[in-house]
Amino acid sequence: MTAIYFDPVCSDEQRRALLYNGDILVYSPRPSTRAFCEFARAMIREAFAPLDPERAQFSLPVERFVAILADLKPRFIHHPQSKALIRELLQEFGCDPEDTYFDVPRLRTMTHGDYLRAGIAYALHPHRDTWYAAPLCQQNWWLPIYDLDVTNCMAFHPQYWAQPVRNGSSRYNHYEWNRTARGSAAQHIQTDAREQPRPEEPLELEPELRIVCRAGSVILFSGAQLHSTVANTSGRTRFSIDFRVASASDLAARYGALNVDSAPQGTTLWELRRVSDLARLPEEIIRLYDSTAPEEGREYVPSVAADALAT
Repeated sequence: MTAIYFDPVCSDEQRRALLYNGDILVYSPRPSTRAFCEFARAMIREAFAPLDPERAQFSLPVERFVAILADLKPRFIHHPQSKALIRELLQEFGCDPEDTYFDVPRLRTMTHGDYLRAGIAYALHPHRDTWYAAPLCQQNWWLPIYDLDVTNCMAFHPQYWAQPVRNGSSRYNHYEWNRTARGSAAQHIQTDAREQPRPEEPLELEPELRIVCRAGSVILFSGAQLHSTVANTSGRTRFSIDFRVASASDLAARYGALNVDSAPQGTTLWELRRVSDLARLPEEIIRLYDSTAPEEGREYVPSVAADALAT
């Protein structure tokens, strides 16, 4: 059974154990999360000026909206301040800076209605991040940049936490995705033909779990948790930040959630950096998860300004 904890008082080790058990943790805004969201809002306001970013889609042709995101998202992802703010956030939450590794933050958008549902603002189908080569100890940190409501959040499907779902993860190769698919996100506007792991059987998604919280809150969940994008009917574009975290000691011990149905090729571990000094994860740990990784495709190397979708 999945439990939801609101502002739990626990150590990082205890928090990770809850996540690996399928629980979901929700934290109220605090100084580091407010600072991160305000930094993102400033970049968003500048990109869409003079329009209100949450309602800009109603004043712009979709191609112009995509062009703005194609410039904004990689600037946010690779901005030195984004990494600095993540490091401050994780330390405020009590993560050990020598043991904790993170990837770059993603700036996500979900527009109202059917205006833009592919590529750079892809509406994610029900999935586990572990289908996309995430480790079983991955922690997903998700922050709304503006206040959420029930019509523009995301949905969890905890009834599938321990229940396998037939899916296409065995055909997914993370290195090929980095090499050939990630950079084309901005080319997809109404449909997205890129091959991604999906459920390959009918799912019973009701009842679903939607968590509604304020800007700067944190929703923290396991990468093995089945979740999806809610169809946005709010009249506003949703903006959010997410990033992935893993503990080196958990990785070395092969400690994490149970693998009920994930069989991808490759691993995302090459992309992680240590909180204390931005060092890479030791290769001997990565080799526990993939001993034959090719040199090419371990990390995404942007060749265009479309570094915006990284599932």
